[in-house]
Amino acid sequence: MEGAEVELEKRSLFLKSLIQKKKCIEQQEQQEHVHKNNVRVRASDMPLALQNRAFRCARQHLHSMPSNKLDSKRLALALKKEFDCAYGPAWHCIVGTSFGSYVTHSVGGFLYFSIDKVYILLFKTAVEPLDH
Repeated sequence: MEGAEVELEKRSLFLKSLIQKKKCIEQQEQQEHVHKNNVRVRASDMPLALQNRAFRCARQHLHSMPSNKLDSKRLALALKKEFDCAYGPAWHCIVGTSFGSYVTHSVGGFLYFSIDKVYILLFKTAVEPLDH
């Protein structure tokens, strides 16, 4: 029976290596795709699926605006609403070409990125009920 266990272990390791290679390739493709669209992640504590949703939403709203006419409030509101609806309340968004910030965020709820020369800070804070 030892021979069968050894063979099973070899196959298991082989499958794990294939899965790991596939994940690496997918991450590389995603990073290449992001860079092709002028998206650059500056700092992040957010799962890739949420990051991609933020990129898509931001890109969609930026493309709907007239050329050279950034409506930062409209873009910030759109991202905030998108994430509040999809992932629960207390998302905040800051959009602009130059700003400073220092924020506290929930774990897994922080993304600072740029598309061309527009910088976007999207983060989530904890919501606690008020004690009356």
